[in-house]
Formats: sequence, structure tokens, C-alpha cells
Amino acid sequence: MILDIALIILASLSFLAGVAGCVLPVLPGVPLVWLGLLLGKFTSFSSMTGRGVIVWGLVTLAVTVFDSVASVWFTKKSGGTRGGTWGSVIGLIAGLFLAGPLGIIIGPFLGAFAGEMLVNDDVRKALHSAVGSLKGFLLGTGLKLMVSGLIVWSFVKSLF
Repeated sequence: MILDIALIILASLSFLAGVAGCVLPVLPGVPLVWLGLLLGKFTSFSSMTGRGVIVWGLVTLAVTVFDSVASVWFTKKSGGTRGGTWGSVIGLIAGLFLAGPLGIIIGPFLGAFAGEMLVNDDVRKALHSAVGSLKGFLLGTGLKLMVSGLIVWSFVKSLF
């Protein structure tokens, strides 16, 4: 019983950290949520199957890989260069520290724009690349939040 409670607490903390990690670049969001699912599976309260944990693990892997390439792919698809890609990453980190949650959205956009302007002095191209970076970031973040929510929901459902 005490082990079950400890595992539920650890799973809950992992869920919370994972959901935060879906928008914070320093935490691996969906993998932390999956870890919470795995921890919770070992309680006597959960009816989650091993197959369910494996399936969610594969979904976690796919979403993590997609998120890693989405922003870069969208930036390149929009005509961006390495300057725009690096600017987007730097803007994400700087935006987080300088402007909080809103900076997570604005930072990559402004960073990609600034990075493109440093490489190429074409405002139109820089803006196009920045919009592509923003699309990739928003798509990846939205997908991570959706999958994390579904994993948590499936765990909570397994408790009843």
C-alpha cells in the first residue's frame, strides 16, 4: 500500500513535469509523461496493460522524433537557412527567460527572423522563414500537449 502511494505520487510528479516540459525546452515533456504512466502501471490500482505501456512508448518515441525535426523542417521548407534555425533555438531559450510563457511563442519567431537577417538582408525572406519556424514550433508543441493529455487520460481511466 505504501509503495502504491509512493508510485502514484512519483507518477503524478512525472505527469506534471512532463506537461510543463511540453512547452519548456529544458524538459523532455512526453517522455516524462510516459515515465509517469510506466510508474503508475506498477501500482495495484492500475489496470494498464503492458501492451498499452509499449504502445504509448512507441507513440512517445514518434512524437519526440517529430518534434525534434518539425521546427527545423518548417523553417527550411519556408526558405530558411541555418541562421534562421539557430536563431529560432536561441530565441526560444531567450524568450523563455526574458518574457516567460509568451516568450516561448514570440522568441522562436523573433530569433528566426534575426538569424535570417544576419545571414541574408532580405526582410521578406526572413519573415517567411520566421513564420515557418513558428508553425513548426506550434505544431510540435500542440502535438506534445495532445499526446501527453491522452497518456494521462488513459492512466487515469485505468484506475477506475
